[in-house]
Amino acid sequence: MLQAIPVIVGIVTITFFLTDAIPGDPVQIMLGPSPSAEQAAAIRAKYGLDQPLWIRYINYLGDVSPVWIAPAASFPFFTPEFGVDLGRSLYYQVPVTQKIAERLPVTLLLMVSSFAFALVIAIPLGIISAQRRNEPTDHVSRVVALIGVSTPSFWIGLMLIMIFAFHLDVLPATSLVLPWADPASVDAATSRIDVLVVAGEHLLLPMVSLGTLQMAAITRIERSAMLEQLSEEYVQLARAYGVRERTILSKHAFRPAQLPVITIVGLQLTTAIGGAVLTETVFSINGMGRLIITAINNQDYPLVMGTTLVFGVVFVVGVILTDISYAYIDPRVSYGGDR
Repeated sequence: MLQAIPVIVGIVTITFFLTDAIPGDPVQIMLGPSPSAEQAAAIRAKYGLDQPLWIRYINYLGDVSPVWIAPAASFPFFTPEFGVDLGRSLYYQVPVTQKIAERLPVTLLLMVSSFAFALVIAIPLGIISAQRRNEPTDHVSRVVALIGVSTPSFWIGLMLIMIFAFHLDVLPATSLVLPWADPASVDAATSRIDVLVVAGEHLLLPMVSLGTLQMAAITRIERSAMLEQLSEEYVQLARAYGVRERTILSKHAFRPAQLPVITIVGLQLTTAIGGAVLTETVFSINGMGRLIITAINNQDYPLVMGTTLVFGVVFVVGVILTDISYAYIDPRVSYGGDR
């Protein structure tokens, strides 16, 4: 967790200087191609764009720090205050944290559901493929995994829209309904069950579009890991003693085979974050992906840095959870230093 601090600081630093290097002037985007000098100067002063780059960088680092010490009324004692200030959006004219709070739950719902879809399909498929090695079932699963790895998520999304939304007209093609939304705000919904049904219908196509790549990658890793475990000596010994194949798969081979799967799930977070940007664009979902595209198109410096920082934190937290899960899956892994 301590190693995550310099990683996040590096994300902030690289994003800050690369964003500043984007050609163009955000003030001209806000005020038009020919703003008056007074208006431009007022906007630059309001958002601190008139200050030197290194001063703006230091101020931004101080603003995004989650904890700082502020003087209390009983000076000279100090009281810690908690908070993060990501600045104010140049395009939306609201705090960046407000826009992120609106859009982040949508993207997290899409990412979590896509990983759930990937795991539910990939793990059984990988196990069956390893158990029936070089049989027709194995060949079909390997072809499916190869196609899934090779196909971009946005193309899958477009094909799903053409088939299920345009030709069959059985699923919606755009927007996303949150499962926790108020039934009064959802069309044709009178109860919480109706909201869940509508949310599931809207979520199905983008979930499959974003989760197919993760599903294919996890299937390949699951198959390889299970094949490796099934060839171990302890498995051969269990077979020699007459242990049923189902027991060997569930009790002996499955758990140690999940370590590489957990690793690939943690690393697939980067793919899911990048895929979420394209998926939200294809399905017109107002999440973090469309938010960062809007920020880039309008050179909204605070919003670009804020969304990138949140994506970085999500990835770092995912990697930390992946490391912690190693110790849960494999008793030989310990982070305490005693073994």
